[in-house]
Amino acid sequence: MGKSTVVPFGPQHPVLPEPIHFDLELEDEKVVKAIPSIGYVHRGLEKLVEKRGFQEYVYVAERVCGICSFGHGWGYSKAIEGLMEIEIPKRAEYLRTIWHEISRLHSHLLWAGLGADALGFESLFMQCWRIRETILDIIEQTTGGRVIFSVCKVGGVRRDIPDNELKEIVKRLDALKKEIDGAAAIFLNDETIHARLKGVGTVTYDEAVALGAVGPTARASGVPQDYRIGDEGGAYKELGFTPVLATEGDCFARVKVRLLELYQSLDIIKGCVENMPAGDIAVPVKGFPPAAEYFTRVEQPRGEAVYYVKGNKTKNLERFRLRTPTNANIPVLVKMLQGCDLADVPNIILTIDPCISCCER
Repeated sequence: MGKSTVVPFGPQHPVLPEPIHFDLELEDEKVVKAIPSIGYVHRGLEKLVEKRGFQEYVYVAERVCGICSFGHGWGYSKAIEGLMEIEIPKRAEYLRTIWHEISRLHSHLLWAGLGADALGFESLFMQCWRIRETILDIIEQTTGGRVIFSVCKVGGVRRDIPDNELKEIVKRLDALKKEIDGAAAIFLNDETIHARLKGVGTVTYDEAVALGAVGPTARASGVPQDYRIGDEGGAYKELGFTPVLATEGDCFARVKVRLLELYQSLDIIKGCVENMPAGDIAVPVKGFPPAAEYFTRVEQPRGEAVYYVKGNKTKNLERFRLRTPTNANIPVLVKMLQGCDLADVPNIILTIDPCISCCER
């Protein structure tokens, strides 16, 4: 056994899109232990709930993370609606579902591009981000923004999407599906990608459950955990949703699950449009949150996010807490890194799709 060496990895690294830091204990080129350090971009957003009215704070919640912005706005709004016993219109639920799945497409395509870049596939990186531009155009068309949507509010949504526009969006997404096919085929069939990712960073079913893995990281190890099959709201129950699973638990399985979720999101959006109910998109919100607390969850692109709010009969909440998917997946990531080669560390980190902006509110 060789002498161990501690090598700092991050927060600045050519491959990493996020400021995550690890102290890696190495024996030769093998990682024996990985110690994470977070806190580089802490912003104190949860404290702002004491200074912003509960209606205004949805804008702050959306800015926890740009890529997951709609989901955070939905999760916060859902928590307040539960606290105040507000039932939102059916059409608003379907519109939220559409925007949430558009966000998932946006997030997964962004991640796929970064993954391709880390593997040295520059053309594939540009292809994934070129496809993503169409998704951003749809977001801009329907919300007015390209990253921050600002359409979710307590009581429903701020904007409607006309039925004729919804049908046009489905046509654009159907055309986009062929382009996704081309990019996905490279990820799934290229021998170089197989050599770099198969059998690397493996987490078994039992380890994923014990360590609390969430999202595609858990589902790639065969854990059928997806809050969209629970009580998330939206149109998922009515569309007969089932999660995408893999059983290998390695880096390649996590890539495969996210790529297949792209097709699933396209189908969900199409199902929402076909079954879109008529009616209002919001209900009036009267009064202030009661002196009580409420807990809810949303399945973000990276996994299950948990939202907790506590009211005090004023316009400002007493407490807001958020546990993001990256918080849950960092212990799993530590397990993945044990025993891997130093050269595989960047790819393993990227396959959990870390979002340090979400992680450090």
